[in-house]
Amino acid sequence: MNEPTLLSGARGKRYYASLTRNMLLVIILVSFTPLVLIAGLIGYYFETSYRQKVIQNLYELVEKHQQHINSFLNERLSDIEFLANSYSYDQLVDQTFLRDQLATLQNAYGTVFVDLGIVNSAGVQISYAGKLKLLHANYSGAKWFRKATKSDHYLSDLFTGLRRRPHFIICVKKRMGDREWLLKATIDFAAFNSLVEEVHIGETGSAFIVNNEGELQSHSRTRPLTNILGLLRMTPWARVESAGNTETDALRAPAVKLISQGNPVSGIVKSRDRNFFFSLLPLKSGEWTLVYQQDRDDVFSEINRARTFALTIFFPGCVAIFLVTLFVSRKMVQKIEKADREKELMNRQVIEANRLASIGELASGVAHEINNPVAVMVEEAGWMEDLLDEEAQLKDGPDVDEFRRCLRQIRIQGGRCKEITHKLLSFARKTDPVPRSIQINDMLEEIVGICEKRSKTNNIRIETELNRNLPPISASPTEMQQVFMNLINNAIDAIGEGGKIELRSRMAGDGVVVDIADTGPGIPADILERVFDPFFTTKPVGRGTGLGLSICYGIVKKLGGSITVESEVGVGATFHVRIPASPLASLSIPSL
Repeated sequence: MNEPTLLSGARGKRYYASLTRNMLLVIILVSFTPLVLIAGLIGYYFETSYRQKVIQNLYELVEKHQQHINSFLNERLSDIEFLANSYSYDQLVDQTFLRDQLATLQNAYGTVFVDLGIVNSAGVQISYAGKLKLLHANYSGAKWFRKATKSDHYLSDLFTGLRRRPHFIICVKKRMGDREWLLKATIDFAAFNSLVEEVHIGETGSAFIVNNEGELQSHSRTRPLTNILGLLRMTPWARVESAGNTETDALRAPAVKLISQGNPVSGIVKSRDRNFFFSLLPLKSGEWTLVYQQDRDDVFSEINRARTFALTIFFPGCVAIFLVTLFVSRKMVQKIEKADREKELMNRQVIEANRLASIGELASGVAHEINNPVAVMVEEAGWMEDLLDEEAQLKDGPDVDEFRRCLRQIRIQGGRCKEITHKLLSFARKTDPVPRSIQINDMLEEIVGICEKRSKTNNIRIETELNRNLPPISASPTEMQQVFMNLINNAIDAIGEGGKIELRSRMAGDGVVVDIADTGPGIPADILERVFDPFFTTKPVGRGTGLGLSICYGIVKKLGGSITVESEVGVGATFHVRIPASPLASLSIPSL
């Protein structure tokens, strides 16, 4: 049993403040836990799905760009093959005819074709149409010439050559009898580069082309990624020379997190202390690689904005929930405090009613106790009255000593009446709940004096064994009187006629223990745990309310102590009341 009790002063403020905090914490946890979990799960799945869609959209854009570039290169190569297959060697070596063909191509495609030339097997350009003076230019030592003579058609890497400016060429090899020659066309780099740079997504998205050596074949609108070779080694098409195995080389690319591996190869790579999304696609049968790169924050900028917007709503919402929870918690605690005050007032009224019942039980014994000394006083007063009738002989007579003896008896018996009424008034005084330092032994002796007449009437002895070295306790004197008076009266009622009550006080740990043992019939085991329940009594109807032990339990628990009972049927019962020692600050605060 743990009855709620009202706390006052600093302890009450601390208790209700703690109750407010605990209630606030519980409500916040109950409110926020599902909110955070649901928001986290929805955010996670939304972000995962959105990231996949963003990446898939980038794949589609980059793949379309790859197809566009490949189509451009294949179409230009087809144009040159068409010229080589449609006209004879003699026609093409005619510079006038060659200039006409160049003009036709430029009319169709703008400035994409810069010039045309016929190069013989010795590497000498024997016919030329263009703005530069490259007739009879010798390309025998050029890298592109050696490669071009080994295949029917050839698309070179970007180089400067005799022009001293970046460009690349398309060659078609033709054979006529023993004669082998090349039809060479120069592709305008600016036109090609603008085609590559058409991919422009966000603020940082850009594309560029590299060969298998990692050399740029087009300009990049932004600074290219570092360690391009490390990324190219991850592709299945780039024939990059490697000193070790592919997995080891792949690790050389800094902080790479692959998203897809195949065609395309894509992922997240750390470059210059920033994370970039990259996508690699093959061009020119794997001799070139189209590289798309974009700052990861730029790629997922929409997600970041959505997250920022969600947090902008979430945190003010959390603050609003917290403020509402705080308001509700305080209101609830105020209602609890008000209910505690009302219950405490009711408890005090019940205690007072119980005290009045105890006073009624004491009334007959007190009346008899006062009647004896009053009768003696009346008798002595009558005797003095008789003596006063003989006033003449009073001064020198032998009755002077008798007068003095009668007066002494009147004072003694009057003192007895005063002591008895003082004890009765002390017990009947209104309960004062304010704790103060008291000596438990003095209180026990006073209560034994009050109950002694009733016990003698029932032929019951009250024996005391009090430890004189007990520390003081902090408690309300009237409430402690109520506790021990109820326990002793219950013991007298349980014994009935003839028996003994033992009252012992002792130290136990940091508290004082009072044992009240009787030689009554004992309490059966099946009701032992119910003796402290309100309105539970074993007395006949009309002789008990069942609130005495319940009130005792509530008073002792309020002090941070405990009250327990041991009983054996046919032997008796023993109640143990434990109360913490002073100071008051050492009292524990009971919980509601």
